[in-house]
Amino acid sequence: MAPRADWKGFLCLSLVTCPVALYPATSESEKNSFQLNRTTGHRIKYLKVDADTGEEVPNEDIVKGYELEKGQYIEVSKEELAEIALGVHADHRDRRVRGQV
Repeated sequence: MAPRADWKGFLCLSLVTCPVALYPATSESEKNSFQLNRTTGHRIKYLKVDADTGEEVPNEDIVKGYELEKGQYIEVSKEELAEIALGVHADHRDRRVRGQV
C-alpha cells in the first residue's frame, strides 16, 4: 500500500505554482527484525543486570539517570523530563520580494 501524504499544498514562486506533498519518513507497516539464535531459531533476550553486583534488576526498579562525573549519577524522573522537554515549534514566514523578472 502506497503511503498517504500527511500534508498537501502549493509552493508559489512569482507566476509559477508547484504542488507539494509531505510524506512520512517511516511507516507503521514496516516489519521489525530481531536477533535470533542461529542454532535454535529462538529470539535473543537481554537481561538487565546491576553493573557492580551482576544481579538481575526488575523493570520496576529501573529509572532514567545521567552521569554528572565519572561514576557519579543523578536520577531523573519522567515528570522532570517532561518539564525540560523541547517542544515542537512551527515558524511560518511569508516574504514577498519585488523586483524585475
